[in-house]
Amino acid sequence: MTDTSAILLENRGILAVSGGDAREFLQGLVSNDLGKVSPTQAVYAALLTPQGRYLHDFFITEVDGVFLLDCEAERSADLLKRLKVYTLRSEVSLADASADYAAVVFMGDGAGETLGLSGTPGEAMAFGGGLAYTDPRLAALGARVLVPRDGAESALEAAGFSLGKTEDYERLRLELGVPDGSRDMEVEKALLLENGFDELHGVDWEKGCYMGQELTARTKHRGLVRKRLMPVAVDGPLPAPGTPVMLGEAEVGTVASGLGDHALAMLRLEAVENAQAQGETLSAGEARLTPQQPDWMKIETAEEG
Repeated sequence: MTDTSAILLENRGILAVSGGDAREFLQGLVSNDLGKVSPTQAVYAALLTPQGRYLHDFFITEVDGVFLLDCEAERSADLLKRLKVYTLRSEVSLADASADYAAVVFMGDGAGETLGLSGTPGEAMAFGGGLAYTDPRLAALGARVLVPRDGAESALEAAGFSLGKTEDYERLRLELGVPDGSRDMEVEKALLLENGFDELHGVDWEKGCYMGQELTARTKHRGLVRKRLMPVAVDGPLPAPGTPVMLGEAEVGTVASGLGDHALAMLRLEAVENAQAQGETLSAGEARLTPQQPDWMKIETAEEG
């Protein structure tokens, strides 16, 4: 085997959406195009408020004609409840399938190749009674797998994969600057484009209407993004989530999730630019923060208006 490790993600829940109208039902609600989803393609998407604010994010896959949503386990009941509101008379069945499937992430050199994937974001294939797919956000995040929960861990070990620690994946995610659901995006307040959903392939700009689409599109076309969630190197004690980020005496952002000497922070782009130009330092609590813009992140100066 390679240096690939398999990490069982206990913090993920799985919802199943089935029925003759399932694809159309989801298409009218989420930020990505369900037309792309198939047994060979997965997508990353979000459910928004009618006003375009973040509610939930998840991966959508298709297994045996059923759409599986890999979401935050502790908020899966809320997502299920919100989806049920929109079923109306549609031929759609919604169920919690967390007892049936486990979410696993494979990381390390050649993670996707180990599973038979080429590394193209979102590429999927049948695997062990479930589905394996390259992370549709960034290939650098490795591959994700949905497998039958019963015996998942022993099956991975029997296949020759070493079992990794959740902290290893958390560290990689933070270094790459990728948000982790409601830990990093404030429910009913966060905007998708402030959190990288465009570059992370979580929005389809060509699909028809979906809930919250108007604000998302307006933000994109008017260049209204003035702050971004960014990875920061932490020099000093790791600040708790919610700790204000300061530039001198001015508050310019907020710390989100973190581990060790890495964290994410929502920062005003103007403040980041000024700090870099003037050689000043951002701080949070007793720590110094250094923004580290990842290669995938595109930052454009917001237009006034």
